[in-house]
Amino acid sequence: MIDKNKIKKVVLAYSGGLDTSIIIPWLKENYNNCEVIAVSGDVGQGDELEGLEEKAKKTGASKLYVLDLKDDYVDNYIIPTMKAGAIYEDYLLGTSHARPCIAKGLVEIALKENADAIVHGCTGKGNDQVRFELAVKHFAPDMPIIAPWREWNIKSREEEIDYAEKHNVPLKINRETNYSKDKNLWHLSHEGLDLEDIGNEPQYDKEGFLEMGVSPMKAKDEPTYITIKFEKGVPIELNCTKKSAKDIILELNKIGGENGVGLLDIVENRLVGMKCRGVYETPGGTILYRAHEALETICLDKMTLHEKQKLAITFAELVYNGHWFSPLREALSAFVDKTQETVTGVVKLKLYKGNIIKAGLSSPYSLYDDELCTFGESDYNQADATGFINLFGLSTKVNSLMKKKNGLM
Repeated sequence: MIDKNKIKKVVLAYSGGLDTSIIIPWLKENYNNCEVIAVSGDVGQGDELEGLEEKAKKTGASKLYVLDLKDDYVDNYIIPTMKAGAIYEDYLLGTSHARPCIAKGLVEIALKENADAIVHGCTGKGNDQVRFELAVKHFAPDMPIIAPWREWNIKSREEEIDYAEKHNVPLKINRETNYSKDKNLWHLSHEGLDLEDIGNEPQYDKEGFLEMGVSPMKAKDEPTYITIKFEKGVPIELNCTKKSAKDIILELNKIGGENGVGLLDIVENRLVGMKCRGVYETPGGTILYRAHEALETICLDKMTLHEKQKLAITFAELVYNGHWFSPLREALSAFVDKTQETVTGVVKLKLYKGNIIKAGLSSPYSLYDDELCTFGESDYNQADATGFINLFGLSTKVNSLMKKKNGLM
């Protein structure tokens, strides 16, 4: 239990959304009017950061740090996860790998400010509480953590709005548009309201619902061709123009969004044990995953590719469950980096009304030999298959002979 009398200064993971906005006055009321330092990690939220300092101070914070984490997020979290091919139940982990990145910056400010505790606005039902707190435990094992959702009597987002109105906390939402959203340069998630009824179709074409693109029904009527060049598994060029991975993702978001790419409606298994329904927009990420996966089909040998696909599930679960800063995740990343040494080449894709269609592959390390696998004349000796099959099927033959001898067939 935290001794509230010892809490004089706290650092709050602050987004300016509903949860973290009301936490500031709540902390003042329940933790001896402690100093609250707000910290926002900029992982590509865009205009959500506008006016944040004024809002934080007006609500009671003493100061606001806005940490530019975009390049760190892309280079050290997104790209390693993409190279691993890690996907959690079709979800491209947009919230999952942003949390350890933000938490690392949060701890740095807490230590700099000599804070007595770190505060987050994650609910007791969600995954993010685990992701934040495991990262804090990694960098500051003895740092107390305050999670208001696990303490206060507020039971719903409607009651949060009531609290905000009572304490004159400015909000950008209302009761009708009160989706729980998380946005960064990789994705946008939507939860709550009508989506809680899994019998409801998402309102993709409702004004203001989608923010990163349009539905396939409203996408362009002509296809868009793109080329992406990878070097050792990392995207380095888009449409023959060299760019950083971050800028490639941002441009792919625009291109993919215009073509209705990257929508996902999923009921996923949360870490805490319940199922939840969410709608995700990940236009650029969906394209990047598909392109990288296509390139690996020609650059990786069969056994390496298949083992990598198996381990991708473990990698995804580690990221989803908050174990980014774990020995196993680091070991898997080392394995992935080894597999990517020859994943260099160009992928051409055609985007059309939500579809991503392969339109060509090339790599100096390609294992695809058209002269070897052709249906035409080649140097391959088909008679070699006889001996191969005899040896490959020897155990099957011996087992069957044994069963026949003992009347088991």
